[in-house]
Amino acid sequence: MSRRILVVDDDPHIRELLAFALGKAGMEVEQASDGEEALAAIAIRAPDLMVLDINMPKLDGLDLCRRLRSGGGANANLPILFLSSRDDEIDRIVGIEIGADDYVTKPFSPREVAARVGAILKRGAGAAEPVAGAALSHGRLTLDADGWEARLDGNVVPTTATEFQLLRLLASVPSKVFTRDAIIDRLRGPGFAVTDRTIDSHVRNLRAKFAAAGCGELIETRAGVGYRIGSCD
Repeated sequence: MSRRILVVDDDPHIRELLAFALGKAGMEVEQASDGEEALAAIAIRAPDLMVLDINMPKLDGLDLCRRLRSGGGANANLPILFLSSRDDEIDRIVGIEIGADDYVTKPFSPREVAARVGAILKRGAGAAEPVAGAALSHGRLTLDADGWEARLDGNVVPTTATEFQLLRLLASVPSKVFTRDAIIDRLRGPGFAVTDRTIDSHVRNLRAKFAAAGCGELIETRAGVGYRIGSCD
C-alpha cells in the first residue's frame, strides 16, 4: 500500500514539484495551500507524513505543528518535515524543538525531499515490524517498538518518530556513550544534512518530556563526547 503524504505550501509551483517527485517515489500525495486547509484535510483522513512550509498565510507551519503536538490524539505524533525559505539556525532549532522530524531549506532538490520523506517513513515502518525483543526495558523506562510507544512506569510519554528512535538507540546499549555523529548516522543515514544542534534539540525535548513525567535523569551528557542513557531508576 502506498504511503499518503500531505504537502502544505502556499506556492502551487512548489506543491506540484513535490507532488511529482513523491509520486515518482511511489507515494500518494494530497495538497493544501495553508495551515487551516491542512488541518481540515487531516481531520478527514490523516496522512502518513506531512511536508510543511513554515511561512504561510492564515496559519503558518510552526503554529500548525504546535497545535498538532499539543493536541493529543492520533495526530500528535504525525511525522513532519519542515520547509523554509531561509537557512536560519533559529528557524531550524525552533522547528525541531516543537516536534519536527526533519528540516529542508529552499531552494531544494525535490528528489532530496522525497529521499528524506522515505527515510522518515522507513524508520516508522521498521518500528512497526515484528522483531525479536521489540519491547526494550531500562529501569522505569519501557520502549515498545511494535506499538511505537515510550512508557515511564507504564504510562505513555508522547514522542515524535525521531525522538523515539533516538531514545531506543541510547537504551539499546546502556553502557555506550554515542557521539552526535554516530547518532546522526544511525537515525538518518550518512549524508543527510543534520547538525549537532539538531541532535541537541531532540535531547532537550526528551529530557523535558520525561522530567515532566517524573524522570529527571533520562539522558546523560558526556562533555566533549556525546550522550548516554541515564539510570532511569
